[in-house]
Amino acid sequence: MNRRNIITRLSIAALVLTAPATFAQDIHFSQFDMQPLVINPAFTGMFYGKVRTNAIYRNQWKSVTVPYVTSGASVDLPIKSDANGGYLAGGLQVYKDQAGDGNLSNFTGLVSLAYHLTFGGADGGNQADYTGSDLAVGLQAGYSQKSIDLSKLFFADEFQGGSFVGGTTQEKALGNSINYYLVNAGISYAHAVNEKFSFVIGLGANNINQPSDALLKKVNSEAVLDMRYTGEIGAVWNIADRLSLRPAFLFQYQSTATEMIYGNEFHYSLTGNYGDTHFTPAVFLGGWLRNEDAALITAGVEYSNFRIGLGYDYNISSLNTVSNGNGGFEIALRYINPYTVVRRRTIPCTRF
Repeated sequence: MNRRNIITRLSIAALVLTAPATFAQDIHFSQFDMQPLVINPAFTGMFYGKVRTNAIYRNQWKSVTVPYVTSGASVDLPIKSDANGGYLAGGLQVYKDQAGDGNLSNFTGLVSLAYHLTFGGADGGNQADYTGSDLAVGLQAGYSQKSIDLSKLFFADEFQGGSFVGGTTQEKALGNSINYYLVNAGISYAHAVNEKFSFVIGLGANNINQPSDALLKKVNSEAVLDMRYTGEIGAVWNIADRLSLRPAFLFQYQSTATEMIYGNEFHYSLTGNYGDTHFTPAVFLGGWLRNEDAALITAGVEYSNFRIGLGYDYNISSLNTVSNGNGGFEIALRYINPYTVVRRRTIPCTRF
């Protein structure tokens, strides 16, 4: 075992052992609009169609250490409409995150419910509906398991007099896994001003119950998963027959960590038939910035109810030198099963 590997493993062990004095943080994606249920449970069911499925894969920090790999998948759908112009929607979100030499992993499953009250605009039928609003509240509950492979970690007191002695007091103080429940909530408002411009805003609070997630034994009450607050704004602006601008802004705050992603997607329809649906063939290209961390580029195609997106992060943080600018790579897929009848549910803005 060379000196560099020993130092790396000692550093990882130190991070694990100091966990009780810090707060754990949630996952994040650069193509955040492709995992709407991770951002805000109020976005559950906010789309044109009968069923929506999303999947995403992210690989980052490969040039620095063992890659951090995050994957997620979700499905959501409208469940029942009511006489007040609203509807209930439900969804399921799962994701897995794995990081570092010790395979520190987190698997989470969440169930979402959201109620949408739609008002204004036309009421369906053959009439194209370019205006209207959607006010939604969402709740989310789930189960999470965090684990680590202790056999791949080394600790300072295992090296005695230049020799390696396994099975230390520090290692015995660690558990291999911990399970906990999560409760999240959110609210959103979407509005179509006219046939050319619509927007959506949302606010969310995650980890409301602040569960303990420490791997250290006997001190679980000292380390909790802190609440994560989110704020998001997105818009769709049809500036020409085929071209639209789709800016968005995401703000997340958790403990002492703050994340802001902002930018714009240029969306070009290959047919020009925007109307009140988004199922026309199209290509898109986006440029984004994550504050003090990375410059992002996204690109992809939409065809036959599918959206395929690629994303790449160029590191501009203090780790730029050691990482050679390499950040994260993402690939995302979305499919929406469209309505097959003329009369359908009105969604003012589908940015998320």
